[in-house]
This record gives sequence, C-alpha cells and structure tokens, in this order.
Amino acid sequence: MKEINHGDGPAEFMLLEFAEAARLYVPLTRLDLVQKYRSSEGAKPVLSHLGTAAWSKTKSRVKKAMKDMADELLKLYAERKTAVGHAFPPGNEWFREFEDAFEFSETEDQAQAIKDVIRDMESTQPMDRLLCGDVGYGKTEVAMRAAFKAISDNKQVAVLAPTTVLAFQHYETFKQRFAPFPVTIEMISRFRTPKQQKEILQKTEAGKIDVLIGTHRILSKDIKFSDLGLLIVDEEQRFGVRHKERIKQMRKQVDVLTMSATPIPRTLHMSLVRPARHERDRNSAERSHGDPEPSSPVGTKN
Repeated sequence: MKEINHGDGPAEFMLLEFAEAARLYVPLTRLDLVQKYRSSEGAKPVLSHLGTAAWSKTKSRVKKAMKDMADELLKLYAERKTAVGHAFPPGNEWFREFEDAFEFSETEDQAQAIKDVIRDMESTQPMDRLLCGDVGYGKTEVAMRAAFKAISDNKQVAVLAPTTVLAFQHYETFKQRFAPFPVTIEMISRFRTPKQQKEILQKTEAGKIDVLIGTHRILSKDIKFSDLGLLIVDEEQRFGVRHKERIKQMRKQVDVLTMSATPIPRTLHMSLVRPARHERDRNSAERSHGDPEPSSPVGTKN
C-alpha cells in the first residue's frame, strides 16, 4: 500500500509489480479489479509484462478451458443423475456407538447436516453434497460420520486436501476420532518416503486401508482403491484444472462430500459495501472536477 498526493491531497493506492519491475498504482476505489491468485501448492506464477497482450491471451486460454470443463461437467452430472450408486444400509449399533463417542453436543445445523448426508448415502443415487461452514463449525465431524458409515459397509474412503499441512491435520483428527475402533487410516503426501508410499499403495489396492488421506497425490493414476465408496474433498476450489479432471473421473458412481469454509458472508458484505463506496467516491469526484469518474494516476481502461 502506498500513499500518494495527486493534487487533491493524499490518497492510498495498491502498488502492483509486473515483470521487469514495472509498477502500476491502483486506487483503493478500484480494488474490485484486483483478485487473489490461486494455484496448486508450490506453483510460482510468471509475471506478465505490462502493456503486452500476454495476460489477455492467458485469460482467453483459461476461458476456453473453463468452457470445455463446463461441457464435461454437464456430461458428468447427466451420467451421475442416471447412474445407480451404492445404497448404504441404515445405521447399526456400531455406528451409534461411534456417534455416542463424540465428546461434544451437535449443534442444530450440524445435526441437520449429518442427517442429510446419511440420507444421501442410503439412497441409490450417488451423493454429491456441499458442506459449507466457517472454520470450527464442525464440518470434519460430519465428514467423519459419513466416513464411518462407509467403512461399516466395507467400503474405502478417500479424503482429499489441497495442502500437506491440511492433509496432516485431517490425518491426526481422523486417527484420534477413530482410535477406539478397528479402522486403518493412512496418509500419503510428501511427508512419506518413497518406500512408505509404495507400501501404502499396495495396502490401498489390497483393501487393507480403510481411510486414505492426502493431497493431490491421491489423484495419481498409480493409486488404485479396492472398493472406494466415499470421496471427501476439502476446499475443492483450491485444486487446479488437471486435478479436477482426475476428481471427475473418480466420482462418477462414488458418493462425494465436498467441504468448504469459503467466507460467503464476508463476500456478501463486500458486495454491499463496494457500491456504496463507489457512489461516495463518484459524488466526491463530481464536486471536485465535474467528472463522474474518480481520478487516478493510471490511464488504463477496464
């Protein structure tokens, strides 16, 4: 952030640096033009040159890829709509014992979410449910109930996380929660040595691992499940295009539970605040210059 005096007093700007140390100052009133860059873990973006068509070409290529993906998604969901998935049996005494082992009382929303997920899993149509809630609202417990239900029917569970840190957190949480029960839980990521990964792959294919937790490594073609029944995806929007292609291949007839902590209330708040801020800046600019557009030191167009 930089404070610059451009005639009407000091104003704050966001300083963006492009290739070859080129700089662009964006007024705070136009921060809606700036978005956070998202990529797979460890990827480093290449900076664009200011004033060239490189970024426009990149956006065009991405738009085409998104259109192709949308077409494939339509085909996928049409297939899932007509597909007959595995209908899990009603909860047994073992499942009720797992529920009773929860050391907290379920919130009203949490209990409803669990009920909805269980109902979906007992249906013959493959589940495709989004579980949205802020951090600490108990999404993982809902996912673990679903995982236990799948395991109770001799199905395997895959838990996909976008980062190694998050995968390790899920691994520790699952291990602690499932400790009193005969459930085998493993994690595959860069924290595992090649020898350990090879052993995990063999056990997964042989059906000796009930829950496999990991990063995009789970999406590798060398990982084969003996009988996958449930796929849990944490923060799917943080995976790259290639990873999502692999996810789609996995989920045609498998029950899918996607979790997200995307702060929708904050996004809604920002959408309401921005128009009011733009109107205030517009009125201020009209009084100062008679110009409906707020002034800025850059001469770019949207």
